Amino acid sequence: MTTEVRTLDAERWDEWYGMLERAFGGPPESREERALWRELTECERSLAVWDGDEVVGTAGAFSFRLAVPGGALVPAAGVTMVSVQPTHRRRGVLTSMMRRQLDDVRAAGEPLAVLTASEPAIYGRFGYGLATEQMRLEIDTTRVRLALPAGTDRVRLRVVPAAAAREACEAVYAQRVTARPGMLARQPGWDGQPLLDPKSMRDGAGELLCVLAEVDGEVRGYARYGLKPVWSTASGPDGVVLLRDVEALDPAAYAALWDFLFGIDLTSSVRIRNRPVDDPVLHLVSDIRRCAVGVRDGLFVRTVDVGAALEARTYAAPVDVVLDVEDAFCPWNAGRWRLAGDAKGATCERTADAADLALSARELGAAYLGGFSLSALAAAGRVTEVRPGALAEASAAFGSDVRPWLPHGF
Repeated sequence: MTTEVRTLDAERWDEWYGMLERAFGGPPESREERALWRELTECERSLAVWDGDEVVGTAGAFSFRLAVPGGALVPAAGVTMVSVQPTHRRRGVLTSMMRRQLDDVRAAGEPLAVLTASEPAIYGRFGYGLATEQMRLEIDTTRVRLALPAGTDRVRLRVVPAAAAREACEAVYAQRVTARPGMLARQPGWDGQPLLDPKSMRDGAGELLCVLAEVDGEVRGYARYGLKPVWSTASGPDGVVLLRDVEALDPAAYAALWDFLFGIDLTSSVRIRNRPVDDPVLHLVSDIRRCAVGVRDGLFVRTVDVGAALEARTYAAPVDVVLDVEDAFCPWNAGRWRLAGDAKGATCERTADAADLALSARELGAAYLGGFSLSALAAAGRVTEVRPGALAEASAAFGSDVRPWLPHGF
């Protein structure tokens, strides 16, 4: 077998994307979904592996800006649309794409690559570490009550079609991005992604709606949702509020939105698939056991340029530590780096000094956003303390006041 990795020719996007759909085994996406992904695809950053005239592998990258601890927005390659046809598995196709892609990311000067994984076990060998988690909830609104903070009664709520609230929602989202590591600044065209609403995505719900939370005429928050009608012969209406996303700029607006969702007629539960694991709603509800909390993996992070990545964020406590980084897949990162920083900034440079901690690029990615501590990784045998005391110092410095979170997939 002779295969070749090439940059995607825009004229062959349909063929390329069709092979991606085939590899994932699902039905073809709706015209609405397909049109959006065609618009967002950066063909110059997308790869196709060819066996003769047949596409047997696909991979792409989006040009993102990722929020990191300290509030900076750091350039990051959003790895996406990765697939290998079943006829070509275990023949080096994926490795060839990952090799080319990370070389290209480095050449572009992006210190980070990030992805979400259909199969989390795949990407560790390429240096990606799980850096965020997402929480799902299904709240029994017939039995759970909310403790509303002061000021909630000043919030005015208004339901509008989701498309009509696009600009107002994006303004709120833009103010929230730098407050939580892992969030993505909206790049051109991405404001259409939250509005995707084909019937195949609704899970039996009606059209996507939006409720705006306003105070003195200013939009302070929003929630986008659909209503899934369910009728029980025994108890009558038992509908579900399928909540897509919710954001607010202050506690009163946030609580008011949840109070509205709890009180929608003919429904008995609110379900959402992706919230931060430290979401404030956990402290508003009266009975956490009736919220069916679940957690799964979110964003995987890969440091493509260790020095630039570690300098791009700030640190929760002063730190001066030498990291001995193992990185077989991106050998330019391997070796010892002295990281010195605090809440104001950091430097990270090559050094010949003795190591304080030893870890691989995968563990560095996992700890990068502050969601998983170096101490926890060390307890699993994945980080080694060389200098006594260095682990506690570095672990405290890498932490984040709020848990990192990826608000949407890509």
